[in-house]
Amino acid sequence: MVNVALIAHDKKKLDLALFAKEWKDVFKNCKLYATKTTGKILKEKVGLEIQTFESGPLGGDLQIGALAVGGKIDFVIFLRDPLTAQPHEPDVSAVLRICDVHNIPLATNLASAEAIVLEIQKKLNN
Repeated sequence: MVNVALIAHDKKKLDLALFAKEWKDVFKNCKLYATKTTGKILKEKVGLEIQTFESGPLGGDLQIGALAVGGKIDFVIFLRDPLTAQPHEPDVSAVLRICDVHNIPLATNLASAEAIVLEIQKKLNN
């Protein structure tokens, strides 16, 4: 089973939902984790089964980061809004750092997210 975290800032949630819908055949074969609002949108709009945590500003990013530290996340797709300051920026930075420290593939935009999904697809087909 491939474990994937899906996170998106407010202005990127629709982008992530559309992306997940496009790649639903891949994602439905993964164990998915998301922060609260992102997960709710993906469940309702795309029909994916997702384990959710708190919203990002309430610690959800850190909860997913803890899973990553524990070796329970294989890939992270975190669509960030680089043009809007986030009140929980230290938490966002912590997730990015954890991915770097633990060598977890991380996508922060749609182009890198597609590369990650293609890799997930290869893993699922092996």
